[in-house]
Amino acid sequence: MLIGIGAGNDPESVRTTLERFSGTIPLRCFTHPRNRDVFSEFDVVYDPVPEEALVRALFSGEIDAAIRGSLPSSSTLAVLKRVAGVPRLERIAFLETAGGIRFLLAPVGVDEGWTVDEKVSLLTQAQRMAPAFGVTSRAAVLSGGRCGDVGRHPVVDRTIADAEEVAARTGCDNAEILIEDAVRSHGVIIAPDGISGNLIFRTLCLLGEGIAHGAPVANIDRIFVDTSRASSNYSKSVFIANSLCKK
Repeated sequence: MLIGIGAGNDPESVRTTLERFSGTIPLRCFTHPRNRDVFSEFDVVYDPVPEEALVRALFSGEIDAAIRGSLPSSSTLAVLKRVAGVPRLERIAFLETAGGIRFLLAPVGVDEGWTVDEKVSLLTQAQRMAPAFGVTSRAAVLSGGRCGDVGRHPVVDRTIADAEEVAARTGCDNAEILIEDAVRSHGVIIAPDGISGNLIFRTLCLLGEGIAHGAPVANIDRIFVDTSRASSNYSKSVFIANSLCKK
């Protein structure tokens, strides 16, 4: 097994990850030639467009899984969509609160999860992943308000209706807006849309001292773990990629 990881503008964070797993989990770094001095003693592919090299290696079978690392999000995910041949990426974030509660959250991209069908797809994929992360596959769908809030605003009404339909189609629990209760008994949380999911993620991890372990892409036939630029190293994402490879 071999896992690839990208290094962009913050190569030291990736170097720290490579040092930690030296001799335990095989890692190959994909980075720009300007970073030769940083990675001279590691298994490295130097390429002027490292995001292209990383994705190509994943789909050719050269590596068994890929981690974005510190490569730029927009260009790396654009390459991944193009090579995978999908119109959008469905990412599912593995998060942990400051109090140690772990759960899968989707959607987390602002362009993801805007329809009932997309939310159902994300929920189903997250439930399949849950055992690999040691969390329950019990799922909850959120909305922009309580059911009693219908009529207060058209956007709120739509999120409530969507949540009811997702719950009816999947058998999951409708947690309304009560995320604080949902995470205590559910391993999969579905946000009302990509913007609110992204805000949940950022509030938890960047303001609330939570942990972002990584976000696997669910709708491609390869293992690709997206990462947060706020990470000081990518050890947790390596554990995710390793677990998914074994499963």
